[in-house]
Amino acid sequence: MKFLQVLYITTLSLVYQSDKLLALSDYYPYYKNMRNLRPVELLKKGLSELGITFTEERGNAFMTYLSELKKWNKAYNLTGLKTDEDIIIKHFLDSLLYLKALPDGPLKVADIGSGAGFPGIPVKIMRPEIEMYLIEPTGKKTAFLRHITRHLHLNDIHVIEKRIEDTKVSDEIPSPVDAAVTRALFDVREFIKKASHLVRRDGILVLSKGPKAEEEVRELKEVKYEVLPFTLPLSDIQRQIIVINLPKCCKRHS
Repeated sequence: MKFLQVLYITTLSLVYQSDKLLALSDYYPYYKNMRNLRPVELLKKGLSELGITFTEERGNAFMTYLSELKKWNKAYNLTGLKTDEDIIIKHFLDSLLYLKALPDGPLKVADIGSGAGFPGIPVKIMRPEIEMYLIEPTGKKTAFLRHITRHLHLNDIHVIEKRIEDTKVSDEIPSPVDAAVTRALFDVREFIKKASHLVRRDGILVLSKGPKAEEEVRELKEVKYEVLPFTLPLSDIQRQIIVINLPKCCKRHS
């Protein structure tokens, strides 16, 4: 009992250093979720924070995705995230933030630098009416993308094994898409330059940034944009979803 009292007092002294209350997350990452939650319960809790309805079908799809990703990751190193918790929060839920930027109804969307399918596949699971193009140049990743899209029985989803610069409308993509999204490490100006040729005039480009996103987009005086701030569910991680509105008439970048 005495040991527990000492431990409790020591913990309080850490949290109240310098008379300043520190967030418990500084010491216990993702303190908001219970460590004993099963993966599907963790997903359900995160979806609830996003205001998204959990269904058994969606839960099964994400759990299959999780299982296959971890299995393939042992051989191909598709992601640096290894635990169920990190994959669910930092891949699945992070990808679903993009839903907040996409218009309702049927859309054609290109996921640029899709990697292991983020954000494209989580978005597709939630919005099956979207026609999705997963553009990824790395062979081992496109092999996984083809496998998992078949395994999940996803329709109207296409894997393109090319660099974005080499992907052409009327070739790999029949017609310009309504939106291009990315979680790859583009800066905003670079993403506009490389991806806008795939997007229809007055379409949108969507990318995710950290807390300093406003500083980066402030320099873009020639385009209209919106910055949507979010806290990643089950965490204290800040995300800024940047939505670039392409003009109705513009010179295409090549």
